[in-house]
Amino acid sequence: MDEEREWIRRAMAGDHDAFAQLMRRHQSLVWHIVQRMVGQPEDTRELSQEVFLRMHQRLGQFRFESSLATWIGRIAFSIAVRHLQRKRLPMVVADEDDDGDVVEQLADDVDIAAEVAEQEQMARVQQALDQLPPLPRTVVTLYHLDELSVAEIGRICDMPVGTVKNTLFRARRRLRDALLADQGEAS
Repeated sequence: MDEEREWIRRAMAGDHDAFAQLMRRHQSLVWHIVQRMVGQPEDTRELSQEVFLRMHQRLGQFRFESSLATWIGRIAFSIAVRHLQRKRLPMVVADEDDDGDVVEQLADDVDIAAEVAEQEQMARVQQALDQLPPLPRTVVTLYHLDELSVAEIGRICDMPVGTVKNTLFRARRRLRDALLADQGEAS
């Protein structure tokens, strides 16, 4: 944290290398939040650039009251929400199914049957996750994949902790139901 504070102070003083370092440290978080919200790689690239432009413009307003990741995550979330509002895309209606191909790379000593079964299960989980609306999908992935706390997610998404917990509960239930239905169809 002390190292990051130093990078922030240097960036505020106009050090372009320090700002570049901060961008590198947080680019995956920004990409993740924006991509999960908007779902389009082209829009994600453009909006991620907008996030870092906004971060650069407003870094002087950062008050160290939260982590920089939370502050940047909040910017990313706000920009993604505004994008959805401009495009009149709903944040709480299920997305269309987006079937992606799974690329398999197997080592010589891997149990191919087990690997195929695991890949198929992961594809089903990803498909179920992709069917969630943008906000629940983002909350679930921030919690389970990025391992952010409920409080941090609440700050990023500007939601009370109870709402985050409720969103997680409902999203996990929808995921479970979708996976059970998929399993029933596969039998």
